[in-house]
Amino acid sequence: MISKKRAFVYLVILAAAVAIVWQYQGVPQVDGPAASVLHRGLLTDPESVDPHKARSVQAGSVLRDIGEGLLSYSADSELVAGAAEAWSISDDGLTYTFHIREDARWSNGDPVAAEHFAFSLRRLVDPATAAFYSFMIADVLNASAILAGDLPSSELGVETPDERTLVITLERPTPYLLSLLTSPSTFPVHPGSIAEHGDAFTRDGNLLSNGAYKLDSWQPGSMLALSRNEQYWNNTATAIDEVRYHVVTQEMTQLNRYRAGELDITDVVPPDSFAKVREEYPDELHVAPYLGVYYYGFNLTKPPFKDSPELREALSLAIDRDVLVNKITGRGEAAAYSWVPPGVDNYEPRRFNYSHQTQDERNAHARRLLTEAGYGPNNPLRFELRYNTSDTQKRIALAIRGMWEEELGVEATLINEEFQVLLANVAAADITQVFFSSWIGDYNDAHTFLSLLQSGSSSNMPRYSNQDFDSLMQSAAGQADSKKRRYYLEEAERVLLSDHPVIPLYFYVSKHLVSPCVVGWEDNVLDYHYSQHLSLAPTDATP
Repeated sequence: MISKKRAFVYLVILAAAVAIVWQYQGVPQVDGPAASVLHRGLLTDPESVDPHKARSVQAGSVLRDIGEGLLSYSADSELVAGAAEAWSISDDGLTYTFHIREDARWSNGDPVAAEHFAFSLRRLVDPATAAFYSFMIADVLNASAILAGDLPSSELGVETPDERTLVITLERPTPYLLSLLTSPSTFPVHPGSIAEHGDAFTRDGNLLSNGAYKLDSWQPGSMLALSRNEQYWNNTATAIDEVRYHVVTQEMTQLNRYRAGELDITDVVPPDSFAKVREEYPDELHVAPYLGVYYYGFNLTKPPFKDSPELREALSLAIDRDVLVNKITGRGEAAAYSWVPPGVDNYEPRRFNYSHQTQDERNAHARRLLTEAGYGPNNPLRFELRYNTSDTQKRIALAIRGMWEEELGVEATLINEEFQVLLANVAAADITQVFFSSWIGDYNDAHTFLSLLQSGSSSNMPRYSNQDFDSLMQSAAGQADSKKRRYYLEEAERVLLSDHPVIPLYFYVSKHLVSPCVVGWEDNVLDYHYSQHLSLAPTDATP
């Protein structure tokens, strides 16, 4: 005889299975109609699923599904326990002790050990790894000396007193450390897998996961297929069996595939269709504040921008950011007159000294600076502006080129490159002059934006270097007093803005279409949406 409770469970399972059949009618099902499959759009391929080689937002989305750090975030971006079930902090704020869950497992069943985290953190700062985010743990004892090549990675301030205890020792108090340890760059990698496969440890069939999902296959330019990691410590709370990340580089194509029921979540919403989408899908369109800045960077290693902050300022002045966000992007973005976005905890962003001027006043000032730099009708400034393949990137680049040409007589040649090519060229700094980039906050603190431009940072794409800026950042790093720390950080931003190494253009808002069948979606300032927090429910569609 079946109990009422068990009968109810059976009915729920049956309803979910029927919902999946309805929802994905016409979409191939890999494991049959009983498998719940979430289809997500991805604007570009991840550059890697090695947490120490990845750097893009898209890579982060995938890595947060297949990996897990010591801590994690809830659906509404609150810090929660991850692979570590508990932790403690010493009174002086320099020693953090983490206790790894006894039931934490890799996808092959191996226990997740404290030493795996220690191994991974050492690998992160090892110069041989060339990790983009190595700077993130610069405050860990000896990290800076290791990054500089002065000490071996074995000297990093991480210890494992036993199999389940990890101790991290810092050189200075780091109030955002717990948030930082949610970053994919601090996720563990499996030492045995690397020993066996080398750099091929990330390939299909080799990659071991400690997160809610595992990577089954990756067809570059097409799809990443994930399935439930049954060894995951919290597997019983995972509702969705499979996740398909569809790589769709054209924003309009993502929208069309959403309309066709082939995507449950889009990575983007095309600007040309935004108003129509808002009317068509008022309850499915999610627009929310987001800690991210869209900017153009200068290559400061070569002329004409290397030694000319005035020239850099002129180009910044001549961009009408209000036109940009109201006419070109038009999806709720805020014009950027600072480097750090508004809304960051315990911080008031500094602003360009021209932010109060009218655009006509800025244009006149820009023309004076350009003339003083030796450019004019008989000697126009010429340079190349690089951006990656995207409808939005192209629209913005065309608009800004028009502003520069009309107000300053500047001749900017637009070069559209595939994303990976752009990243490589910007990193090499050989042929780039002006380039598109963006930065998304890895944690809710001004440091995640300001540290980007510190001398020696692996993410300092413009190669900016200013002793006053670096000194203020060091002073902030040594402060346990939150008010004094805030003062130093705000002064550092003031110095940065006066040098114009970058042109902040606008601050992001997150923009997604989310199907009514997706349950558990929560808008948040970090725009993190783990698939394990979501489930699928019946829609109003009929078979």
